[in-house]
Amino acid sequence: MSLNGNWNYPTRVRFGAGRLAEVPDACAALGVTRPLIVTDPGLAQLPPLSRLKAVLGQAGMPFALFSALKPNPVGAEVVAGIRCYLEAGCDGVVAIGGGSALDVGKAVALLARQLPFAAGAGEADDLWQYEDVGDNWARVDAALASPVLALPTTAGTGSEVGRASVIVDEAEHRKVILFHPLMLPGQVIADPELTVGLPPALTAATGIDALVHNFEAYCAAGYHPLADGIALEGMRLVHGFLERAVRDGQDIEARAQMLAASLMGATAFQKGLGAVHALAHPVGAVFDKHHGLVNAVLLPYVIRHQQAAIEGKLVHLARVLGLPGGDAAAVLAWVEGLRAACAIPDTLAEIGVAEERADEVARMAKADPSDATNPRPWSVDDYRAVYLAACRGETGG
Repeated sequence: MSLNGNWNYPTRVRFGAGRLAEVPDACAALGVTRPLIVTDPGLAQLPPLSRLKAVLGQAGMPFALFSALKPNPVGAEVVAGIRCYLEAGCDGVVAIGGGSALDVGKAVALLARQLPFAAGAGEADDLWQYEDVGDNWARVDAALASPVLALPTTAGTGSEVGRASVIVDEAEHRKVILFHPLMLPGQVIADPELTVGLPPALTAATGIDALVHNFEAYCAAGYHPLADGIALEGMRLVHGFLERAVRDGQDIEARAQMLAASLMGATAFQKGLGAVHALAHPVGAVFDKHHGLVNAVLLPYVIRHQQAAIEGKLVHLARVLGLPGGDAAAVLAWVEGLRAACAIPDTLAEIGVAEERADEVARMAKADPSDATNPRPWSVDDYRAVYLAACRGETGG
């Protein structure tokens, strides 16, 4: 079977190995003639960026480059990207990288021509007026938004098919979700060859991040059978291919299937997420930790804490995956086995997260938007208990 296709859900996706070569055509389809490439500083020195530059150069397309961003990007970095975009006279963004680069690229494209940014007066604090609260998104002048072409180099966040960016407000030490429908990239090139160089540890962390997206979307409160179906297939792909991708980074079939699972998770979680993300967002903001890794550590602790509320979902998932036993316990055992096979730490303490911040993190988790669609209501005490359990490695529920 050829793992190559053109999809139009939820946006235009060119999927398949070698499709990086289509960047100029994708830019032309979006009306982009002078893109700003947004990436992270590590990737800026690696072959995928060199190949992208060569493809644009061969097409005679001028571009500018912005790569001054962190794994957990902050508001000041978005503003710096906007200034680079304006100074270079760009008319669109090519975002290439993991979630951080894609999130910054999408925010730059949406806001660069909005006032006060277009007048050169915008600062980080001006970003937060677009936080995903109420109808804040309506403050954007849609006519001034710029197009985005997204090229993921990790199989985890799925930001390439999302309508939001997660940016850290450094003053308040919290992750802010910026949202607008036009943040959804107009074109995506999902080329699994771009993920081949990802080290095993990052392949594992981002891959389980994709699992968490699919899992939480599947279990989220509300009726959305379309999202449920996508999430189930996404988890089936993770079950079949994540260990292969971690074990052999050159396995292009495994890389492609995990890239598809990542796309599916971000498509499915339009239904909602849950307590894993509600906790992971403040943990990432307070301790500056990799989002996918935090999700991977937290997942079994959250499952245990609310297993009774999702029992039926877990049983169905066990049957879809063909897990021995076919019950909720089989799913938990599978998650823990997958984490072990991928060398994911068992506790938050192992990745430098301190339990002394439990009260602060719990309050922030309860205020996180992902809390609203958790399968059952959680209190601040629930979040505190699970946070402490994850720090200490307690598995009693």
